[in-house]
Amino acid sequence: MSLMEPAPVAGPSGPAGDVPGPAGDAPGPAGGAPEPTGGAGAGHPHRATAWPEARAVAHRAGIAARAGREPAGLPPGQALGRVLTEPLTALADLPSFDTSAMDGWAVAGPGPWHVREEPTVLAGHTPAAALADGEAVRIATGAPVPPGTTAVLRTEHSRTEHSRTERPRDGLALLHALREVVAGQDIRPRGQECRSGDELLPAGTTVTPAVLGLAAAAGYDELLVLPRPRVEVLVLGDELLTAGLPHEGLIRDALGPMLGPWLAALGADVLATRRIGDDAEALHAAVTGSAADLVLTTGGTAAGPVDHVHRVLDEAGATLLVDGVKVRPGHPMLLARLGADPARPHHVRHLVGLPGNPLAAVSGLLTLAAPLLAALKEDGPRAEEGPRTEDRARAESGAGSDARAPVPYRVPVRDEVHGHPHDTRLVPVVRRSGSAVPLRYHGPAMLRGIAAADGLAVVPPGGARPGQELDVLDLPWPPTAGAAPAQGACFT
Repeated sequence: MSLMEPAPVAGPSGPAGDVPGPAGDAPGPAGGAPEPTGGAGAGHPHRATAWPEARAVAHRAGIAARAGREPAGLPPGQALGRVLTEPLTALADLPSFDTSAMDGWAVAGPGPWHVREEPTVLAGHTPAAALADGEAVRIATGAPVPPGTTAVLRTEHSRTEHSRTERPRDGLALLHALREVVAGQDIRPRGQECRSGDELLPAGTTVTPAVLGLAAAAGYDELLVLPRPRVEVLVLGDELLTAGLPHEGLIRDALGPMLGPWLAALGADVLATRRIGDDAEALHAAVTGSAADLVLTTGGTAAGPVDHVHRVLDEAGATLLVDGVKVRPGHPMLLARLGADPARPHHVRHLVGLPGNPLAAVSGLLTLAAPLLAALKEDGPRAEEGPRTEDRARAESGAGSDARAPVPYRVPVRDEVHGHPHDTRLVPVVRRSGSAVPLRYHGPAMLRGIAAADGLAVVPPGGARPGQELDVLDLPWPPTAGAAPAQGACFT
């Protein structure tokens, strides 16, 4: 069958691996190991946190940790995408003097006006001498208007002629208005936009390019903002290769190259991506010695012989906030609050333990890490706020600044999607003609589906029928173009 064709409908007797079994996700069409069940019996719900509540717990944890983070004063150019920790207050009147809003003539009193023989008044130059009634002087946009000016007459609304009188002003040009002149026209008066001390923007505002411009105009040389959350990634496993082809039980590390850029797209500063073997002591040293706000580990969260994360967290005095989530793929994920750093007693650190399978790790990243990071940055809608429209979600996505945590919005699913009996499923989708089309390659160990996807559909326990509206989590980058159709639809 061509990959351009839709996948066949897979019911309970369909192709092996296309239908989740009662105990969890089976391997997909191209392989991919099933996830550990974490001790849950086949066909029974495991003890874990529901998916929406897990996201809410992660967001609340980020809010609690934010109080211990010190703001930083940064030059405006470095503050883009950060969040103001104090109101942006005008340091001067805007504008700070009466200025011309147009190129033309500064005039005093009624016309016609005698044009003074002096250079044009330019922006950034010393103001001209005061005008007497009946006088005019040429002026440029942004220049300070001379004292006594009653209006600015635009060049295109004027004409000049030479005076032929015998009065002392012989030889001066006369300026005539071609339209009615209203007092104050085309003058930007001092303080028109704001007065010194006015609040321009509240604390909590994300710094956009327009905010940078306003801050500069208001006199700021630096902005007090929250620093980006610092994240360290620990990739665990003896079986991982960093180069070459898989061989002899060794596999390429897919998470190390992926997680750092993904976290950066979510607005984090990635301090390092380190690879650690299946060594509990090395993991303990890395976790307890990290200066990051968030430590991400990959693998080791289940109960296998080399799954050391729970043991290390216990020895480090950590508090488990989420220990397993009712979601497929990715249910062995966890969230823990690490013990206090004696050198920084108010610095609250967290650890998110991701499963080792690549798509399961993406599930953990969007379920636990993304809401926590959004709260640490004090931007983005809260995870518990509920569904949104697609337009609203895109408007809130932080375009032009640090991206925000994905927040679900509702989209009808085009095809039937079989669900897990008890757990939420996250399925890669593309949007086509207003619908979400599930993709074929969605096994826990697969990245082919998510690499072509626009987002992840949130499939409730029991599955979804065609046309049913589902929550969709956008990915923190523009949608892919042209890659997804080759996979066909996925009727799982």
